[in-house]
Amino acid sequence: MIKEFVKGIWKENPVFVQVLGMCPTLAVTTSLINGLSMGLATTFVLVSSGLAISALRKLIPDQVRIASFMIIISSSVTVVKLLFEAHIPEISSQLGPYLPLIVTNCIILGRQEAFSSKQPVGKTLLDNLGMGIGFIFALVVLGSVRELFYQGTIGGAQVLGTWYKSMIIMVQPAGAFISLSLLVALFQRLSESE
Repeated sequence: MIKEFVKGIWKENPVFVQVLGMCPTLAVTTSLINGLSMGLATTFVLVSSGLAISALRKLIPDQVRIASFMIIISSSVTVVKLLFEAHIPEISSQLGPYLPLIVTNCIILGRQEAFSSKQPVGKTLLDNLGMGIGFIFALVVLGSVRELFYQGTIGGAQVLGTWYKSMIIMVQPAGAFISLSLLVALFQRLSESE
């Protein structure tokens, strides 16, 4: 059972291995906080919708399963959006339209179709938690790298000092692609050396 959990963090990491969920990965990871927030929101949706789908898997007719999955996922996203707006409105506004777009994230629908709809609740919980933590890991690393080279900070704490000259490209789309490609290459290199 532990294998189901660990695979999503490293061996089948949704961002660095499967290259899924690129829209939020590239768009909101301008800082560690944004990456962590989007990762936590996505993980909540992944786990809560996965548990519901797994529990209801024998009751959902095959002909309407995708539509049913989307309704369940949309409900979880609505809960996350309302919680963010009520408790952390500043982060909610920074994530902008990407928070409700979690509904369309292929990591979520893909896991529900490939795994949750076919497995019991216990295995689903471990699988979705592992994938979610893998997604958080990727977004936090990418957000930290981009924040470090843009502002010289990580999580808002000064790391490089006041002498550091900002690299504006790191908050632009090109900086996101460059950072992601270098991190994917590093991740693959580290995976090969195991």
